Amino acid sequence: MNVSEAIRTKRAVRQFTDQPIPDDALQAILKAGQHAQSSKNVQPWRFVVVRERDTLVRLSQCGTYAGHLAGAAMGIALIMQPGYEFDIGQAAAYMQLAAWELGIGSCLATIYEPDKAKAILGVPDAWDFKYALSFGYPQPRPASATKRKTQRLPLTELVHWEHW
Repeated sequence: MNVSEAIRTKRAVRQFTDQPIPDDALQAILKAGQHAQSSKNVQPWRFVVVRERDTLVRLSQCGTYAGHLAGAAMGIALIMQPGYEFDIGQAAAYMQLAAWELGIGSCLATIYEPDKAKAILGVPDAWDFKYALSFGYPQPRPASATKRKTQRLPLTELVHWEHW
């Protein structure tokens, strides 16, 4: 799969099979995050891999729409130095695309109770924990769900040239 195809076909996956993610696939996903660009190459992130079901369930309760973490084969907590949301977004996108190339789905979870989530994982106070990713092999989609319910806006509505 090339990059353009991965970007075009990538979708949010919130329902996963019970199949575990092999260590070599996990390493490929983590290396993609490691190689993401960051401001001045600061690499202001740390990743906490979570495979224990109980911990995934507890983390899923730290965000209104984080329930998919509970059923994932694994989660990755995206820990960052304060103020580096764009950089952590780069790392997340790289990891999600690397996973998709391997047939592994993912979905972003916003952590609305960061203090609770940090306590679950033992994250130091100086670091922010606002986002996590769930990963797993996608459940088969019903035939009725094979086409997007909403289409992407055309570039003519999204792009302005030289000024608004």
